[in-house]
Amino acid sequence: MLANLFASMPADTSCEAFDDLLDMPGLRIERIVSHGQKSPPGFWYEQDEDEWVIVLQGSATLQVEGHDTAVVLATGDHYWLPSGLRHRVDATSPDSPTIWLAVHRR
Repeated sequence: MLANLFASMPADTSCEAFDDLLDMPGLRIERIVSHGQKSPPGFWYEQDEDEWVIVLQGSATLQVEGHDTAVVLATGDHYWLPSGLRHRVDATSPDSPTIWLAVHRR
């Protein structure tokens, strides 16, 4: 099936949008669209699966446990988050959408 990653963008910008593009045994690929959202205070992601993310448009800043400095992702930058690694989103582009592609390995 042919589809376009940049088509059907969510109209509601008050919250992040998570859309599964592919979900099969051992692998899930999702598109995430952020509009200035960040993780709530004190909240950390700690997932049971590996995750690779790439920013296709916009920018994002991650805080990763065990790192002294923030991980700043610009368009085209990608980052590996092994399962169990605590991380949080400190910022996404406030004036334009940040479009991520996240690949989860189960």
